[in-house]
Amino acid sequence: MNEDTTTYMRRINNILRKNRRILSTLNPNGKITVDGITLAEEGFNFHYFTNIYRTQKGSKYFFCYDQGYIKLDNDQYMLVHKQDYVR
Repeated sequence: MNEDTTTYMRRINNILRKNRRILSTLNPNGKITVDGITLAEEGFNFHYFTNIYRTQKGSKYFFCYDQGYIKLDNDQYMLVHKQDYVR
């Protein structure tokens, strides 16, 4: 890898870790609903996530490592902690 690739990967990893830290801080008990503005004010970047979990009903949860979220109505987000059944 050249230096540009390493720098790019480090930058992406820092964004993902920051996203995870924000979700974890806002969701200490495993499940909570927050406003999108709250996430944005904390510096959350919605463009970066590690994986998507699709439910049988077609809903999509976006995860940053073990911390995830799903968009609800009215700019609300439910934050969740990854369960064993989520792959």
